[in-house]
Amino acid sequence: MIRPLLVAALACAGLAFAVPAVAAKPAWKTTPCIGDFGDNLARVTCGVLTVDESRGTSSKRRVAIPVVVIKASAPRAGQPPVFYLQGGPGGAAVQGASRIARSPLARDMIAVDQDWVFFDERGSGMASPLLDCGTVPMNDAGPLSPAAAETLKACAALHAAAGVDLSRYNEREVALDVQDLRQALGYQQIDLFGASYGTSAAMAILRHAPQGVRAVVLDSPWPPEANWAEGGPQLVSDAVRLVMAKCAADAECHKRYPTLEADVVAMAKRFVAGPQMVKGRSYTASDVGGFLMDAAYEDGGARHLPVDLANIAKGDFSALDAHRADRSPYFEGQHLTHLCKEEFPFEDRAKVAAVGDDAIAALLVPSMSRYFEVCDAWPVGKANPVDGAPQFSDVPTLFLAAEIDPGCPPQFAKAAAARFSKSQLFIAPNVTHGVSFRSPCTRGLVRSFFQDPGKPLDGKCLDAENPKFEFDYSE
Repeated sequence: MIRPLLVAALACAGLAFAVPAVAAKPAWKTTPCIGDFGDNLARVTCGVLTVDESRGTSSKRRVAIPVVVIKASAPRAGQPPVFYLQGGPGGAAVQGASRIARSPLARDMIAVDQDWVFFDERGSGMASPLLDCGTVPMNDAGPLSPAAAETLKACAALHAAAGVDLSRYNEREVALDVQDLRQALGYQQIDLFGASYGTSAAMAILRHAPQGVRAVVLDSPWPPEANWAEGGPQLVSDAVRLVMAKCAADAECHKRYPTLEADVVAMAKRFVAGPQMVKGRSYTASDVGGFLMDAAYEDGGARHLPVDLANIAKGDFSALDAHRADRSPYFEGQHLTHLCKEEFPFEDRAKVAAVGDDAIAALLVPSMSRYFEVCDAWPVGKANPVDGAPQFSDVPTLFLAAEIDPGCPPQFAKAAAARFSKSQLFIAPNVTHGVSFRSPCTRGLVRSFFQDPGKPLDGKCLDAENPKFEFDYSE
């Protein structure tokens, strides 16, 4: 893992510093930049925003939020900056900003017409304090073992003992941080770009602190009324079955795996019945469920899924072994402070297991149920009912959804877009989660939308871009 190195680099660059003795107004400080920005370095400004951890209280604790601003290569008059909102929850943005600045995204969309602002939300990335829990086997399917759940409970106790107010690391506070950052950087207006759970943060800004927001792009939307664990196992099953249906409709894939779905269902039933032993090693339903969640999310994983599923069904668990090596993509503490306050208070734990006879969905039930057990140990404070209610808005908003998505499926985007009076919605066929990162056509739509949020977009390029789902048969 590279997180300890990141913390050290943060300190060397002046991005981490002692908490002041007294609370104060939000403060901005320019710092050296971290990362290889290549020829783009001259257009990059880096710094730290320091704000109160617990606004409106007597607490003297402060939060340091690292920021990267990439100036537009060809600025367009009148265009406000775009604030990038990270996914997760528990992801990070600042570390990857230099990579993005050298990627096709920068050529097509990011920092072309408009400045783009990247920041690590409080508790994640290079922020201070950092709500990490070490190496824990978990992903969006939840803690992948009972031991992982116990580690996460202990992690809550450690952060609380260190004096962290865990009730202040959530979307409402992120929304207020965005407003403090907007004012610190001197912006009258801003646009928002959210990806995955970043779309939830964007909607929270519209809900809690919408000042100055001109337009919004929501890529792979997660609306506030969506349920994470209640119904979550079925979402994963739906995505996996969609990939298998595409395999059945593809001549080459069907020839290679003519009984894929039946084999996978039989395999799932074996794991649901109990752990499977291979070469003295135990593999559980959560191992398979966690693997399926990540594979269906990711483009390469989804395209290789028939191969991996067929191998697992035959007893070759090498794909599970590879997945076991690094199963936590998040800063787990920040992940949980959000979900335990914004998601699970509005869900029924007993309904997580309501999967009927769907053996694939049943694989996800144990791990997703553990979320509730873990959240009981995280003192995140009382949930705000508005955070579980459908979002309405008159702000021009572009919704982008992937056809294949085990976490943020197209039906979520459709329902949410219907409640935004100035929305445009495009669903990309044969694409997985995070549409704009995989689709040049979509990046063009994003750029055109921000140029004129009121102008109808033409998304015909989406159908031509990926007319077929291409499978990867490499072993």
